[in-house]
Amino acid sequence: MSYSQLTLEQRYQIYGLKKTGCNQTQIAEIVDVDKSTISRELRRNKGQKGYRPKQAQRIAKARRNKVQCRITDSKWAIVEGLLNLKWSPEEISGWLKKYFHVQISHEWIYQHVWNDKKQGGKLYKHLRCQKSYRKRSQTGEKRGKIPNQTSIEERPAVVEDRERLGDWEGDTIIGKGKQGAIVTLVDRKSRLLRMGLVARRTKDAVKEAVINLLKDYPVHTITFDNGKEFAEHEEIAQSLDADIYFAHPYSSWERGTNENTNKLIRQYFPKDTNFRELSNSDVQFVESQLNFRPRKCLAFEQPMVFLKSHCCT
Repeated sequence: MSYSQLTLEQRYQIYGLKKTGCNQTQIAEIVDVDKSTISRELRRNKGQKGYRPKQAQRIAKARRNKVQCRITDSKWAIVEGLLNLKWSPEEISGWLKKYFHVQISHEWIYQHVWNDKKQGGKLYKHLRCQKSYRKRSQTGEKRGKIPNQTSIEERPAVVEDRERLGDWEGDTIIGKGKQGAIVTLVDRKSRLLRMGLVARRTKDAVKEAVINLLKDYPVHTITFDNGKEFAEHEEIAQSLDADIYFAHPYSSWERGTNENTNKLIRQYFPKDTNFRELSNSDVQFVESQLNFRPRKCLAFEQPMVFLKSHCCT
């Protein structure tokens, strides 16, 4: 089977799944690639300290660039001739591979076109879309890094084992057209849910919502998604006297309790819901509904009842 090009997002998935103890077959099924792709990825793109997603991305990119340098001028001349026929880079790449066994990826062809444009060339005028092309592997790089993060890797084992109340997972749900958001916080042990409506998903609005939602509850830790709305995590930690951790990018399963609860919330507020039309009462109603909904993982006890029966015991 052919080896698939992996994106940075998929490499983060592989890293996270490997950390949880998944084998290569399980990782391949979740990432949706062939098992040989995972095997080759872990073998070829690891460093001295093992497999790391960003390092793997750099190693793979360097290898592709090295191969790209071997493409002869005559092959590029063929590519340019096919571009003049209005063929897309993907069509050119697939056709050359199928009939001539020539390996030139469509991403390399796009890069060749834009390099030609920078030098005053006109190849880009033959593309259907004449705006600059961004490789899919770069999509996760634009989010920006939240300063002073503490990785979930440093989170104490007691959190993973759900041994106590007060270990929360946090995220935001976005409304239709990215208008408004709901901050969601779920206690890992009791599955108790706290929800807060914010008009805009800014770091200040989210900070205030998190503090207000948890100030009357036990809080030891919070594990957040990597969204930039949680950039004020240090102020949240100070206000709640809590330790805050961040899951790996594109690793939603590391906050599985929160993710599963968000899916329950979507039963009430589907993705086409305009959050600007919601009131605080609407959100509190859903919070109450879910906190008094029996959960199989709690032996069909309700989260609010479970919390009260186990609090301070």
